Amino acid sequence: MIHPHALIDPKAELDSDVEVGYYSIIGADVQIAAGTWIGPHVVIKGPTRIGRDNKIYQFASLGEDPQDKKYRGERQTRLEIGDRNEIREYCTMNRGTVQGGGVTRIGDDNWIMAYCHIAHDCQVGSQTIFANGASLAGHVRIEDYVILGGFTLVHQFCAMGVWGNRAEAYGINKEGLKRRGFSSDTIRALHQAYKIIYKQNLTTEQAIENLKELSDKYPEVRQMVTFLQQSKRGIVR
Repeated sequence: MIHPHALIDPKAELDSDVEVGYYSIIGADVQIAAGTWIGPHVVIKGPTRIGRDNKIYQFASLGEDPQDKKYRGERQTRLEIGDRNEIREYCTMNRGTVQGGGVTRIGDDNWIMAYCHIAHDCQVGSQTIFANGASLAGHVRIEDYVILGGFTLVHQFCAMGVWGNRAEAYGINKEGLKRRGFSSDTIRALHQAYKIIYKQNLTTEQAIENLKELSDKYPEVRQMVTFLQQSKRGIVR
């Protein structure tokens, strides 16, 4: 399953059915789980952990040093990639930094198209789509099911869950929530929470206070409140 022209460091740990294409380079302290396919001319540097059944296409560079002037070669930082992700040509994903928590993390079932960049300390959820050329600066958080259009650029420390150019909040995605099994009561609660945040001319702090009763009853609203509280750059209004 490993092409004879691939270079695998003796300190790398690959499951027996991992496939590695010609001229790919797998460095020390890289772990790759069963079913993952690595195409030709891929470079993976450790410490990096890659889960099951991923497809990583040619010329991707994963686990390279973070592009951060504060980085001083610390070896305890890492990149973690989950299961069933498709990572297309020329994608780059850097390890974390000590100052940013030490880990760049990618979840499961993501579709990351060609030329995308995910910088140090980013946290990407599951079931996302990054179209060609989408790029994340450091410390960005992308929640589950977020879709980034082609050549979308996300500033450092942002958290994503908006729509449009320029980004604007249009409402909750009721049809998407229905398709994913949310109850009608929960959807109504989320819609009510949206109106509190966006339709009552409240400050963010006032909106959080007004959401207390709903968030005590509905975990999904509580997640919205947590999102508001953790945002370092405010929210789209």
